[in-house]
Amino acid sequence: MVKCRYVLVGIGWLVLTFCKPNNRASETRSTKFLNEPLVSEIYTADPSAHVFENRIYVYPSHDINSERIPGDCGSQYSMTDYTVFSMDSIGGPVTLHEVALPLKEVPWAKRMLWAADAATKNGKYYLYFPAKDKEDVFRIGVAVSNRPEGPFTAQPTFIEGSYSIDPAVFEDEDGSFYMYFGGIWGGQVQHWDKNKYTPADCDKKDNEQPNAPAIGPRIVKLSEDMLGFSEEVKEIQIVDSDGSPILTKDNDKRFFEAAWMHKRNGQYYLSYSTGDTHYIVYAMSDNPYGPFTFKGILNHPVKGWTNHHSVVEIKGKWYLFYHDIQLSNQTNLRNVKVAEIFYNNDGTMKALNTLIE
Repeated sequence: MVKCRYVLVGIGWLVLTFCKPNNRASETRSTKFLNEPLVSEIYTADPSAHVFENRIYVYPSHDINSERIPGDCGSQYSMTDYTVFSMDSIGGPVTLHEVALPLKEVPWAKRMLWAADAATKNGKYYLYFPAKDKEDVFRIGVAVSNRPEGPFTAQPTFIEGSYSIDPAVFEDEDGSFYMYFGGIWGGQVQHWDKNKYTPADCDKKDNEQPNAPAIGPRIVKLSEDMLGFSEEVKEIQIVDSDGSPILTKDNDKRFFEAAWMHKRNGQYYLSYSTGDTHYIVYAMSDNPYGPFTFKGILNHPVKGWTNHHSVVEIKGKWYLFYHDIQLSNQTNLRNVKVAEIFYNNDGTMKALNTLIE
């Protein structure tokens, strides 16, 4: 006979099972995921979370089965619409809303509705999203709604001067809105030098000089009407603790995709994915434009290839929204989750491990 003890840990469903045979000759330990998926009716990924109208809204990618061959260019992620979900509180019931924006209603877009974000100003809601245009170049568009869940109406063309993927919009305390964006490999940002595009296939994935400074995410201030850029796009510099640039070869530290900005106690936190090493890491600055000093890991690798997130304060606590592939065990069919995060006394963030097995 085997006796087992079950322990529930954290805000989700981490279950630690300690099983001991009667003779106590051996002990086994099996573990599960830290949290359960928030939505199981559809596959969701790349969650951008916000509190609008005293309710939590999550703007995820909507994963679908794809017949495209998996590869480094990301063709297996061929999403065709956005669907928002919301909840009153962490752990409460989740409402899955109707389709917020389908690809067929974006006049300039050809395919691949990848990770999006949302913002609000003067009673309007703005959905910022990447898609490949008719020439298969990633651009960033914007759609507008009177409601946080949509439906959204896309502008007739993409934002002038926009490119690459993963727009994340941050509102500073002075009311200014900034967009952080970019992604290497399939995200194409390596094809843009000083905001000029050089056509190339996906074989050019990074800076081709491993000892050179790594490609950085981009930042731009949004226009007053939220529909465009008010300045030239700038590249963000991420440096090590000694002030030296993070290098292309620093795969555990260098920017890959999924830039996200949040602010706490006057400090700006730029978090992002390292891509092929599968971490979410972060860097800090006292300026939204940087430079940002690398600090460490926010989330360890999840089950699945991609690691993409957002950070949001809800009722005085901070949470990481992220995804893995618990439901499907398939890299392009993901599910969104949430975990509480914590800070050290010096303002640095404590690393999470959301996959315990």
